[in-house]
Amino acid sequence: MPRRLQLRELTEREKQEIARIANSRTEPIRRVQRAKIIQFMLDDPKLPASVAGRRAGYRSDWPGWAWVKRFNAQGLAGLEDEHRSGHPRVHDETVRSALIDLAIQKPNTLGYPFKLWTLERLQTVFKERHGVHLSDSTIWTWLDEEGLEWKR
Repeated sequence: MPRRLQLRELTEREKQEIARIANSRTEPIRRVQRAKIIQFMLDDPKLPASVAGRRAGYRSDWPGWAWVKRFNAQGLAGLEDEHRSGHPRVHDETVRSALIDLAIQKPNTLGYPFKLWTLERLQTVFKERHGVHLSDSTIWTWLDEEGLEWKR
């Protein structure tokens, strides 16, 4: 018969923190759900991790087992989401800095026959100067993140 996964011995501080997180209405739901698995197993030491996971809202047996195993190894930090890489950046910070530098300058001071930037003009001039095409949404996002707004 396979050996059942046991919850390791918790400190009083860990028990208090698990109870706080499991009953929280402000913590992220995934963290609350994971803490509930641990809390259910604290309340009933004979409860299998798979059943605790189902009581916490998971549909299969695997999450209960996986979260208990991770909690046993990492403690409270094991309840957190791990970093995921996501989509790699297309442009580095030098391209972003060059766009911001261009956007904050007046076009006529750079020798252009217009006084204000439009999105299309900024895009065209940037491509001429740096050889990089930036999408409309990238320009909007970067300018917004820098706190720059178009004049209306």
